[in-house]
Amino acid sequence: MFEDQPVRGELDGHVENMLDLLNDYDITLSEGTPEDAREQLTVMTNLSTGAPEDVDTVENVEIPAAGDGGEPIPARVYAPAGEGHPTVTFFHGGGFVAGDMDTHDELCRMLANRAEAVIVSVEYRKAPEASWPEPIKDAYAGAQWTARNTDEYGADTDTHVVAGDSAGGNLSAVVSLMAAERGMPDIDRQLLLYPATTYMDPMPSRAQNGDGYFLTAQDMLWFVKQYIDDEIDAHHPWSFPLNARRDKLAEAPPAYVLTCGFDPLRDEGHAYAQELAEAGVEVEYSNHESMIHGFLNMEGIVDHTYEGVEEVAEQIRKA
Repeated sequence: MFEDQPVRGELDGHVENMLDLLNDYDITLSEGTPEDAREQLTVMTNLSTGAPEDVDTVENVEIPAAGDGGEPIPARVYAPAGEGHPTVTFFHGGGFVAGDMDTHDELCRMLANRAEAVIVSVEYRKAPEASWPEPIKDAYAGAQWTARNTDEYGADTDTHVVAGDSAGGNLSAVVSLMAAERGMPDIDRQLLLYPATTYMDPMPSRAQNGDGYFLTAQDMLWFVKQYIDDEIDAHHPWSFPLNARRDKLAEAPPAYVLTCGFDPLRDEGHAYAQELAEAGVEVEYSNHESMIHGFLNMEGIVDHTYEGVEEVAEQIRKA
């Protein structure tokens, strides 16, 4: 169904410009504290995104806490005009440590407009202050809330997609497995955008793309150390979904998996797509050979971002 090994093509010229800019600003994610990483990702977002698109409704909301006594979960709803739109629960990337609704604001705006969908961006708690499994509790609570509460924004709550990039792609896959096992909420499609799916597997792309293309192999190890307190937890299917048994994968909703040729996460995204397909799940796989990790947030510099966003929007419409 898929090529034996996804490849990288020729690095896109606009991506080269982006990498030069990151070098000029000395953008690194894992050479300081978690707060440093958050600040660096915010700087990168300000450098690489364009002017925010107008969406008919953009509203900050609070989702009830995942569990008794917890704090409400912040979220942001993006809704185009009209009725009957598909509903998307979106989880931002950032290695479970960085990123927030603001770093992924423009991506959510573009998806809302191009897919004509109601997007709910969930601000799950982040490591190391809230390590595994706290972020997945928030993500799951966010998906439940979205499925029940977005009709007032013109959503068709019978059509529910989960989507996310990088760590958010991991959360989308995990929430899909949790929902299948628990019987709620109903999820029609999972969109996994350059997802993190495994712990320490020696995937070839981790060596091939481990330095020089924004996200590094060092970054990946550092993020996992922040996210996972006890190494045994890294082998749970709700931490990294490639750990899941095939009979559990078979219960997952149809999937779309996007990877990038110059991304250290490329091969684990491909591997998860293969595992889902071999479990009998309907899967569409797309490898953007000239792109790097995070390119969907680089529309201010990388023209190919718009093609990628339109491809994701089409997958939302397919649901």
